[in-house]
Amino acid sequence: MSTGVVSLDLLKDKIQAREIDTVILACTDLYGRLVGKRFDADFFLSSGAKDGTHACDYLFTADMEMEPIAGYTFANWEKGYGDVHLQPDFATLRILSWLDKTAFVMCDVYQVEQHVLVDIAPRSILLKQIEHLATLGYQAKGASELEYYLFDTSYQQAHETDYQKLPPKGWYLEDYHLLHGTRNESFHGAARKHLRDSGIPVENSKGEWGLGQHELNIKYTDLLEMSDRHGLYKQCLKELAEQQHCAVTFMAKYHHDHAGSSCHIHISLWQDDSNAFADAKVGDAQYNDLFRWFLGGWIRYAPDLMVFYAPTVNSYKRYQAGSWAPTKLAWSRDNRTAGFRIVGTGQSLRIECRIPGADCNPYLIYAAALSSGIAGIQHKIEPPDIFQGDIYQAEHLPEVPPTLTDAIQKFKTSDWVKQTFGEAVVSHYTHFYETEQAAYNQTVTDWERRRYFERI
Repeated sequence: MSTGVVSLDLLKDKIQAREIDTVILACTDLYGRLVGKRFDADFFLSSGAKDGTHACDYLFTADMEMEPIAGYTFANWEKGYGDVHLQPDFATLRILSWLDKTAFVMCDVYQVEQHVLVDIAPRSILLKQIEHLATLGYQAKGASELEYYLFDTSYQQAHETDYQKLPPKGWYLEDYHLLHGTRNESFHGAARKHLRDSGIPVENSKGEWGLGQHELNIKYTDLLEMSDRHGLYKQCLKELAEQQHCAVTFMAKYHHDHAGSSCHIHISLWQDDSNAFADAKVGDAQYNDLFRWFLGGWIRYAPDLMVFYAPTVNSYKRYQAGSWAPTKLAWSRDNRTAGFRIVGTGQSLRIECRIPGADCNPYLIYAAALSSGIAGIQHKIEPPDIFQGDIYQAEHLPEVPPTLTDAIQKFKTSDWVKQTFGEAVVSHYTHFYETEQAAYNQTVTDWERRRYFERI
């Protein structure tokens, strides 16, 4: 049976031939997790394809434990937690090869009565920035470069042992080692094939700089499609792990003794099927105005939108000198100590931002990058001087915000963020991140027990 991206007409044929019996309608919550419903295929054709479906609006106010959190104006107990409308975007319709007879479609989130996009939904936030960029005559393309850890234990077993002493699929550092890849090819080979066969073109996979850590790269595309692919990529790997009785984690820093997992993002602007950055002179670092202004805005407003790049308390454990994660807001040519690394030449010239971790919400990181870059273009913001050398050792450069608390403060007090995203979005996400911080502040950790139980 053929898989990958399909038209609605082809899906109808496959449903009528009983090659497909389930259609998943999904969107992402604020964390970036896929949520939604599984439809009987026949009912999808008679109803879901045209009308979409409804879901409880609490999905955009719940915490990691799916607890409805008080204090949101968008949805709360006083309003009765009503519905939002999930409307399929059929450009995302695909058949998934790793699930039996199953199709998938990403949905946009609408208000039920007014039928306008829900402004706080992650996909809506990115769509607004894509539309803004289009008014300037450009399209953005990019790719997510995700890292993760693979463990020789199931998710259920990990839970039952309280996530302690997890056995990694590796016992020494094997960055780029082919033997490391071979040992785990039963998982990564399946991942590459299933993603490819499900309409998500894959470039490669490799061992990374951590015990059992890997990276799998998918081909660049426009940023909305990349965000959709990013979310489904993570879902695919988790579901494959479930099938193979192992586990993967996309935590930014799963253990203090091991390397963090990043989500480097690569972006370039395009016009008339040509990279608008491409006429920059790379050899002597003379970059064109569009490139410089986009980069200048991206760097300037990175601290204001740090909560989008690093959304959890754990995210900030990753930013350590000598760890391959950036600690300073600087840019450089092909320098992995930089927060912004310039790579490629000609049509492949692009900006790599190394700040986001693997725990990010893809729609929000790309919305953050575009909004910052657009501001740079509109206000002709020049980037700081290009840096040469070890940026970890540079004392005069501004640092990335060191904690979620610091990042929240910058986000909620930034006039530019409020003007760009609107008061409703800023208020909603401020409460979301403050809830995450508060949950951590009230938790007693293993570190505290080890340090204080006997000796305090």
